[in-house]
Amino acid sequence: MASREPTLDKQLLTQLNAVRREHGLRKLTLSGHLNAAADGHSIEMAYDGYFDHSSRNGTSFWKRLERYYPPSGYRHWEVGENLLWQSQELTAPEAIKLWMASPPHRQNMLDRDWREVGISAVQVESGSGPYKGLTAILVTLDFGVRTK
Repeated sequence: MASREPTLDKQLLTQLNAVRREHGLRKLTLSGHLNAAADGHSIEMAYDGYFDHSSRNGTSFWKRLERYYPPSGYRHWEVGENLLWQSQELTAPEAIKLWMASPPHRQNMLDRDWREVGISAVQVESGSGPYKGLTAILVTLDFGVRTK
């Protein structure tokens, strides 16, 4: 069984924007479209017992995001994704610290082009696959920019 963690979602947005501000970058706004994509992916990974940017059926992350955050009508469209899971309590500062310690995740968080983000943290009890029967917190951050 997976349950959403809306408080952690909000704290992650606050922490992410604080880090971006410290680096002279603009604040990201929460996108309903990217949020739906992130939520669907976190829940799918929790229920299906896997951890990957690709969907369970092999669809790449950008193709999955394209369904929720379409590029049509825009001259520029770009998306990125950070994932994280931990088998113990996870706070927003801990998550940000872990991502900042990983060069590709840090690059995503500090990309000056991003304008919007979707965030989904879920908790799974006795997760299968990589979660090895443990209670785990899974987080998906989906970044995006669309310009006319």
